[in-house]
Amino acid sequence: MRGRSPDPLFLHGWLHPRAAYGRNLHVLLPFFLHPLPGEEAAAPVWFDCCAFCNCSVLSFPFLVYSASNLLVLLNDWILRKELQQSLPVSLPQQKLLTWLSVLECVEVFAEMGTARVWGEMGRWTIIVLIQLAKAILRLLLLLWYKAGIQTSPPIVPLNREQQQPLHPQDMEDSSSGKDQTYVGRRSSRVVRSLQSTPSLQSRHWGSPQQREESQSRRAEEMNQPPTPLGLQETIAESLYVTRPLLHLLSLGVWGQRSWKPWLLSAVLDISSLSLLSDLKDLNRRERAELRRRTLLLLYYLLRSPFYDRYSEGRILLLLRLLADYVPGVGFVTRPLMDYLPAWQKIYFYNWG
Repeated sequence: MRGRSPDPLFLHGWLHPRAAYGRNLHVLLPFFLHPLPGEEAAAPVWFDCCAFCNCSVLSFPFLVYSASNLLVLLNDWILRKELQQSLPVSLPQQKLLTWLSVLECVEVFAEMGTARVWGEMGRWTIIVLIQLAKAILRLLLLLWYKAGIQTSPPIVPLNREQQQPLHPQDMEDSSSGKDQTYVGRRSSRVVRSLQSTPSLQSRHWGSPQQREESQSRRAEEMNQPPTPLGLQETIAESLYVTRPLLHLLSLGVWGQRSWKPWLLSAVLDISSLSLLSDLKDLNRRERAELRRRTLLLLYYLLRSPFYDRYSEGRILLLLRLLADYVPGVGFVTRPLMDYLPAWQKIYFYNWG
């Protein structure tokens, strides 16, 4: 017999004030849960709970991290449904975006877990399969659904601090047509009437006009259609989407120690950004995405073989100097010195 489904209003009221904790937790999890090199044997006892599935101490933190990402994605879906803020795209496009988001949530755990069970061959096999699936989904969005510039993450997380939960009392007040503001006769100051004061959890301390303006501005930003791409921009975005596959192919041809895959990937990223720089009238999300891609060019300093031959010694020396001579900075730089080599070897962190 099927159980009784929970009340949607209860779900919304319970999840809304706790959602921010989930997002903050999943950002910090990789740093605190990842065992540093040489510390696997001294890991906490609670890591033994993953032994039943042949997982190692290294793969369990990534399982927790992936689960937290999926929890945030599910939480956003519940809140959007109850707030009636569906994505401004068609249902098939929503499904493609959801699958793309799920792949990005689990890719690191899939890489590390597969490496533990099937070794390096299995690790590179799952990397190729995930990148192939992501490229197919992104090309469908680009060429078939005309989704424009692909953003990361594919589905923009809800801003929980600006969302107002639904409460029966608030809905009754709004539906009954009560005046929610009072205008002073002498000062002409607009204040909220006592009769229409919302519940404490959904109370907004600004003026009603500010609330309406901010809500309308957010709605306009969310519902802005993607900027139409011409032939040049479509080619540029296609280069960006297929760059991971071309990089993996070049790794298979020339090997991981060759400079050719590194140079090919850098040329593709720079060419894509150069071709997209001619676009005008981009919306806010698209401008932020281009800025993010420009900043990600710094990752090439941390990618092999440039990192192995030039960056590693200089970066570790800089971190060591900061830890030794700047008071208080060592609490951050010393763990980072241990964490950076392990991070650099994970494909989806470094190249994904």
